[in-house]
Amino acid sequence: MTHSAAFFDLDKTILAKSSALAFARPFYKGGLIGRRDVLKSAYAQFTFLVSGADHDQMEQMRTYLSALVTGWDVDQVRAIVAETLDEIVDPMVFGEAVDLIEEHKQAGRDVIIISSSGTEVVEPIGERLGVHRALGTQIGIVDGKYTGEILFYAYGEGKAEALRALARENGYNLADSYAYSDSITDLPMLEAVGHPIGVNPDAALRKIAAERSWPVLDFARPVAMPSVRQRIAVVNTASNRRTALSVGAATVALGLAWYATRRRGAAT
Repeated sequence: MTHSAAFFDLDKTILAKSSALAFARPFYKGGLIGRRDVLKSAYAQFTFLVSGADHDQMEQMRTYLSALVTGWDVDQVRAIVAETLDEIVDPMVFGEAVDLIEEHKQAGRDVIIISSSGTEVVEPIGERLGVHRALGTQIGIVDGKYTGEILFYAYGEGKAEALRALARENGYNLADSYAYSDSITDLPMLEAVGHPIGVNPDAALRKIAAERSWPVLDFARPVAMPSVRQRIAVVNTASNRRTALSVGAATVALGLAWYATRRRGAAT
């Protein structure tokens, strides 16, 4: 048997900002980076929000992050992310994205995030959102420290390759699957599924979406929203209520059918 999946980019698709750059200040407070790196991250975040990131910028980011994290203690990074997840991530999440993720889950699809941000950032966010799996860029680790060697870069064709590998591993029917992204750099991932959808697409992706009649979603930038966990709980409660009502109606129908059968039997 095969089933379908929904693949999501993370930054500007689920989150309003870059997840990797958003943790610059907590990393600074933890002594991992200096003030100059915080300023660089702030500028990069501004550029990312205004114009997105093209291929050259993504490659520059790859080189910069590789050099930056070399020697960092992995456990310290994970601890900082865990401690600041509520503060950093919850205000960045598009409410529409949370609802869309839950809709796919209720439809029986696996929901998977594939992001160029580091896996130590992506996985906790994926867990918070309740997705089935979250993949990020993987950097080599030796003796609990980052080596700076990028083992898997979740970008461009790399995302598409990861998507296809997951499809083979889990039996996903890609023709029935969905993919969501804001960036033209994710075109290979979008082209790998039967239902590609642009979310807040950059100019290049918006043009291709129009040419190919792909749906486009424009999510509003979150200003203030309740905890992601609370929002998911509300969605799940509503879904469970609908399921309970359906089951209750089916039970009543079965009861009436049983009663009618007994009446006919008694009459004969």
